[in-house]
Amino acid sequence: MVTSEDLHKKYSGKKVFVTGHTGFKGSWLIKILYQYGSNIKGYALEPKTTNDIYHIINGDNICESVISDIREKEKLRKELLDFQPDFIFHLAAQPLVSLSFQNPVETIETNVNGTVNLLDAIRDLDNKCSIVIITTDKVYENQNWYHPYRENDRLGGYDPYSASKAAIEILIRSYRNSFFNINEINKHKKAIAVARAGNVIGGGDWSENRIIPDIIRAFQNNEPVKLRNPNFIRPWQHVLDALNGYLMLGSLLYDDPLKY
Repeated sequence: MVTSEDLHKKYSGKKVFVTGHTGFKGSWLIKILYQYGSNIKGYALEPKTTNDIYHIINGDNICESVISDIREKEKLRKELLDFQPDFIFHLAAQPLVSLSFQNPVETIETNVNGTVNLLDAIRDLDNKCSIVIITTDKVYENQNWYHPYRENDRLGGYDPYSASKAAIEILIRSYRNSFFNINEINKHKKAIAVARAGNVIGGGDWSENRIIPDIIRAFQNNEPVKLRNPNFIRPWQHVLDALNGYLMLGSLLYDDPLKY
């Protein structure tokens, strides 16, 4: 069992590179890492609003913030290599299913090309580094099963967002086998793991077409709540639970890459 004290010790004084640090989960993550005493560098787009959680936590004051697009390969590469992190958490993405139908090409470019840009830059990192890449529980091929999907179930993706995340997982596996093979961990010193989360909720999420933010906005405006899919059932996951899982995975990966 990895405790909060264990995580504090693990990340204290460590260099942590976070992509998507201005987003919902990214902002919460850098706040936690700041409390752990990490040296944080973030790489992401500008926050979308002035009342989002990144501004609430004064994100610019707790990390070195680089505002740029994950698709800018050379910029990303330079910022990563200049920093030489001990840990990388890759959260930068186009995260909305509904938006992926409107902008499929941008979704695929951001999610797939952005991840490949990061993986390719990692090849030239000199130091030991643990990398946690965040995908989604929607990477599985929809079989309309009653039971929850398992980690070894077949990847798929009906919508462009889900398909982009499934494609990322295949590319991660390729890079891990080709350039970060576990049998040569003592040579390259890079360990990569994937975390799949879904339907994450919590304070500071103001994304469009998400049920909890939609409900809060409706209450604030004294309007009726519009349920787009009233018959759907979803498992919810609080943002702090998801982030604690990411941090635990990063810590375990750092100590025992062969196992994790």
